[in-house]
Amino acid sequence: MPPDRQLTFEALPKSVVGVLSTIADAGHEVALVGGCVRDRLLGLEHKGDWDAATSAHPEDVAALFTGATWENRFGTVTVGRDPAVEVTSYRVEGGYRDQRRPDDVRFGVSLADDLARRDFTVNAMAWLPTDLAVGQGIVLDPFGGEADLAGRLLKTVGGPRERFGEDALRLIRAARFAGRFEMTIDPQTEAAIIELAPTVETVSPERIRGELFRILQLDPRPSRAFSALERLGLLKVILPELVALRGIPQSKAVAGDALDHTLAAVDAATVEARLAALLHDVGKATTLGGGHFIDHEKVGADLASTVLARLRVPGSLAARTLGAVRHHMYAYDDSWTDAAVRRFIRRTADVDRALLFALRRADNAASGAGPHGDDNQGQLEARIARELERQPDLLLHRRLAIDGHDLQRELGMSAGPEIGAVLDRLTEAVLEDPALNEASTLLELARQR
Repeated sequence: MPPDRQLTFEALPKSVVGVLSTIADAGHEVALVGGCVRDRLLGLEHKGDWDAATSAHPEDVAALFTGATWENRFGTVTVGRDPAVEVTSYRVEGGYRDQRRPDDVRFGVSLADDLARRDFTVNAMAWLPTDLAVGQGIVLDPFGGEADLAGRLLKTVGGPRERFGEDALRLIRAARFAGRFEMTIDPQTEAAIIELAPTVETVSPERIRGELFRILQLDPRPSRAFSALERLGLLKVILPELVALRGIPQSKAVAGDALDHTLAAVDAATVEARLAALLHDVGKATTLGGGHFIDHEKVGADLASTVLARLRVPGSLAARTLGAVRHHMYAYDDSWTDAAVRRFIRRTADVDRALLFALRRADNAASGAGPHGDDNQGQLEARIARELERQPDLLLHRRLAIDGHDLQRELGMSAGPEIGAVLDRLTEAVLEDPALNEASTLLELARQR
């Protein structure tokens, strides 16, 4: 066992200090564990919630904090928010018949025993504070996690088949950590992952989605983790629609097939656009013909809808993502007339255009479009802004100066499909020439049906 050593935890959030102090002042041992310790040793800012472990039983922890929640039998009490601190009582676990939850949990063990149940050595370290006022404490590292972190080696605590058999989600987590921290996976650990890859099918869609979102949101280059998922045989289990892109040829300035392009687009995208970038070309697997991917954005949107539903992505995010995927294949250049710009605005009125444009910029970058692609996109966005300022009623609110009631009253038209057809014709005329959007002019045009 490596010797314990001093480590200063600088700039601990006040809320975290408060939780640790309260538990310690009540006479209990408490330590920071897991990702926050790993990130500190790597010199990274820790994002998200903080994990602590304590000798106190969960009911004793909950009694110390107003509003603390304890809704599980695994001893985790959630305190506060932004960031929240998840305080888990030292525990050992026995049996994992469902490959997710332990069959039984026993409290009252030591911190070392608690660390022994964790997944990888780099996550099985603890920071035991000695002086919270100045952020001083001791790193407890019973499994050599710090040395593995320094050597960029990912391996399990104990036998890999046993660890992965306890929770198959750890297979995906291995790819996530290997990608984000540029780690080599220990040969025995890697062999176990490849062997057990099919067991990921037992993991709930929500938990798989959580890991995928962590890759997309936290990794500066998500392609590394997705490449690891593919190499380990996990991607074909969780996202077969992406694997289908491997070997699909592309004619782009940047070498590689459709999957290479997709992952390059994800790396180039803003965090908010990465999910759309991941799915934007899934339709290419089945639409190649005559050197073109005919309607791949429409086919891709349908496939992406299936993926998002399978992963149970929240409806609003799914809708925004699908809108960007379905409309990303516009071909703007400076030959577009103002009317063409207005039609584009109307066509994408229900689309999150900020997301769509972020996706298009990432797609351009991954395609090797260079400065010309950026210039084109910037010009389109500027022209859209000008048209929206000039014609807000028409373009933002889709308002003509007349409506169907006017057509019935002034022209004696009967309610029915003909009114819709006339309004569509008038809309096209006004998009071509906004000066026509006056009641008398539109009624005269309507009479010419």
